[in-house]
Amino acid sequence: MAEEGEATKPHGDEVPVDGGNEAEPSAAVEAPVPPPSSGLPPVSLNIWPPSQRTRDAVIQRLIETLSSSSVLTKRYGVVPVDEASATARLIEQEAFDFADSDGVRASASIDDGLEVLQIYSKEISKRMIDLLLPEFGLRLLLR
Repeated sequence: MAEEGEATKPHGDEVPVDGGNEAEPSAAVEAPVPPPSSGLPPVSLNIWPPSQRTRDAVIQRLIETLSSSSVLTKRYGVVPVDEASATARLIEQEAFDFADSDGVRASASIDDGLEVLQIYSKEISKRMIDLLLPEFGLRLLLR
Protein backbone atom coordinates (compact mmCIF):
# COMPACT_ATOMS: atom_id res chain seq x y z
CA MET A 1 0.00 0.00 0.00
CA ALA A 2 1.09 3.49 -0.70
CA GLU A 3 1.67 5.86 2.14
CA GLU A 4 -0.37 9.07 2.37
CA GLY A 5 0.92 11.60 -0.17
CA GLU A 6 2.48 8.97 -2.47
CA ALA A 7 1.00 8.43 -5.92
CA THR A 8 -0.08 4.94 -6.85
CA LYS A 9 -0.04 3.39 -10.29
CA PRO A 10 -3.23 1.73 -11.56
CA HIS A 11 -3.19 -2.04 -12.08
CA GLY A 12 -5.09 -3.76 -14.90
CA ASP A 13 -8.40 -2.05 -15.56
CA GLU A 14 -8.21 0.26 -12.56
CA VAL A 15 -8.79 3.95 -13.17
CA PRO A 16 -6.24 6.30 -11.64
CA VAL A 17 -7.68 8.55 -8.95
CA ASP A 18 -6.35 12.02 -8.24
CA GLY A 19 -4.89 11.90 -4.76
CA GLY A 20 -6.45 15.18 -3.65
CA ASN A 21 -8.15 16.01 -0.39
CA GLU A 22 -10.75 13.38 0.46
CA ALA A 23 -13.18 16.05 1.68
CA GLU A 24 -13.34 17.62 -1.80
CA PRO A 25 -15.17 15.70 -4.54
CA SER A 26 -13.20 14.86 -7.67
CA ALA A 27 -13.56 17.18 -10.69
CA ALA A 28 -14.65 14.22 -12.82
CA VAL A 29 -17.69 13.72 -10.62
CA GLU A 30 -18.80 17.36 -10.45
CA ALA A 31 -21.12 18.84 -13.02
CA PRO A 32 -19.38 21.31 -15.34
CA VAL A 33 -19.50 24.86 -14.05
CA PRO A 34 -20.37 27.49 -16.65
CA PRO A 35 -17.65 30.10 -17.16
CA PRO A 36 -18.20 33.39 -15.42
CA SER A 37 -19.96 36.07 -17.43
CA SER A 38 -17.39 38.10 -19.34
CA GLY A 39 -19.65 41.10 -19.75
CA LEU A 40 -19.37 40.84 -23.55
CA PRO A 41 -22.55 41.03 -25.62
CA PRO A 42 -23.75 37.75 -27.13
CA VAL A 43 -22.33 36.92 -30.55
CA SER A 44 -24.66 37.47 -33.47
CA LEU A 45 -24.32 35.34 -36.58
CA ASN A 46 -25.66 36.86 -39.78
CA ILE A 47 -26.04 34.46 -42.67
CA TRP A 48 -27.70 36.93 -45.03
CA PRO A 49 -26.61 39.06 -46.76
CA PRO A 50 -23.23 37.53 -47.62
CA SER A 51 -20.19 39.77 -47.33
CA GLN A 52 -18.67 41.29 -50.46
CA ARG A 53 -15.71 38.96 -49.97
CA THR A 54 -18.03 35.95 -50.09
CA ARG A 55 -19.82 37.29 -53.15
CA ASP A 56 -16.47 37.82 -54.90
CA ALA A 57 -15.48 34.24 -54.05
CA VAL A 58 -18.74 33.00 -55.60
CA ILE A 59 -18.02 35.01 -58.76
CA GLN A 60 -14.48 33.60 -58.99
CA ARG A 61 -15.81 30.06 -58.60
CA LEU A 62 -18.39 30.67 -61.33
CA ILE A 63 -15.66 31.97 -63.65
CA GLU A 64 -13.59 28.85 -62.98
CA THR A 65 -16.57 26.58 -63.55
CA LEU A 66 -17.52 28.25 -66.84
CA SER A 67 -14.03 28.72 -68.29
CA SER A 68 -12.16 25.56 -67.30
CA SER A 69 -12.75 21.84 -67.39
CA SER A 70 -15.77 21.03 -65.22
CA VAL A 71 -18.78 18.75 -65.30
CA LEU A 72 -20.79 21.50 -67.03
CA THR A 73 -18.15 22.47 -69.60
CA LYS A 74 -17.48 18.85 -70.49
CA ARG A 75 -21.11 18.61 -71.54
CA TYR A 76 -21.85 22.13 -72.82
CA GLY A 77 -18.43 23.48 -73.77
CA VAL A 78 -15.97 25.93 -72.25
CA VAL A 79 -16.83 29.64 -72.17
CA PRO A 80 -13.94 32.06 -72.91
CA VAL A 81 -12.54 33.70 -69.73
CA ASP A 82 -13.60 37.28 -70.60
CA GLU A 83 -17.14 36.13 -71.41
CA ALA A 84 -17.18 33.88 -68.32
CA SER A 85 -16.14 36.81 -66.12
CA ALA A 86 -18.89 39.11 -67.35
CA THR A 87 -21.45 36.30 -67.24
CA ALA A 88 -20.47 35.21 -63.72
CA ARG A 89 -20.85 38.77 -62.40
CA LEU A 90 -24.27 39.07 -64.05
CA ILE A 91 -25.44 35.67 -62.75
CA GLU A 92 -24.31 36.45 -59.20
CA GLN A 93 -25.87 39.95 -59.19
CA GLU A 94 -29.20 38.73 -60.58
CA ALA A 95 -29.32 35.83 -58.09
CA PHE A 96 -28.46 38.18 -55.22
CA ASP A 97 -31.13 40.69 -56.27
CA PHE A 98 -33.72 37.92 -56.63
CA ALA A 99 -32.95 36.43 -53.20
CA ASP A 100 -32.76 39.85 -51.54
CA SER A 101 -36.06 41.00 -53.04
CA ASP A 102 -37.97 38.56 -50.87
CA GLY A 103 -37.96 41.14 -48.07
CA VAL A 104 -35.77 39.12 -45.71
CA ARG A 105 -32.73 41.40 -45.97
CA ALA A 106 -31.32 41.70 -42.44
CA SER A 107 -33.16 38.77 -40.99
CA ALA A 108 -33.44 38.44 -37.23
CA SER A 109 -33.31 34.65 -37.30
CA ILE A 110 -30.61 32.36 -38.62
CA ASP A 111 -33.25 30.06 -40.14
CA ASP A 112 -34.61 32.89 -42.31
CA GLY A 113 -31.07 33.77 -43.38
CA LEU A 114 -30.42 30.15 -44.32
CA GLU A 115 -33.59 30.07 -46.42
CA VAL A 116 -32.53 33.19 -48.32
CA LEU A 117 -29.02 31.80 -48.78
CA GLN A 118 -30.53 28.62 -50.21
CA ILE A 119 -32.66 30.68 -52.63
CA TYR A 120 -29.51 32.59 -53.69
CA SER A 121 -27.61 29.36 -54.30
CA LYS A 122 -30.45 27.78 -56.30
CA GLU A 123 -30.83 30.93 -58.40
CA ILE A 124 -27.13 30.87 -59.28
CA SER A 125 -27.39 27.24 -60.39
CA LYS A 126 -30.60 27.85 -62.33
CA ARG A 127 -29.19 30.91 -64.11
CA MET A 128 -25.98 29.06 -65.01
CA ILE A 129 -27.94 26.23 -66.61
CA ASP A 130 -30.26 28.74 -68.34
CA LEU A 131 -27.15 30.39 -69.78
CA LEU A 132 -25.46 27.19 -70.92
CA LEU A 133 -28.44 25.41 -72.50
CA PRO A 134 -29.17 28.02 -75.20
CA GLU A 135 -25.43 28.44 -75.82
CA PHE A 136 -25.11 24.68 -76.19
CA GLY A 137 -27.93 24.57 -78.73
CA LEU A 138 -26.43 27.48 -80.66
CA ARG A 139 -23.00 25.86 -80.71
CA LEU A 140 -24.50 22.66 -82.13
CA LEU A 141 -26.19 24.65 -84.92
CA LEU A 142 -22.98 26.48 -85.79
CA ARG A 143 -20.89 23.30 -86.13
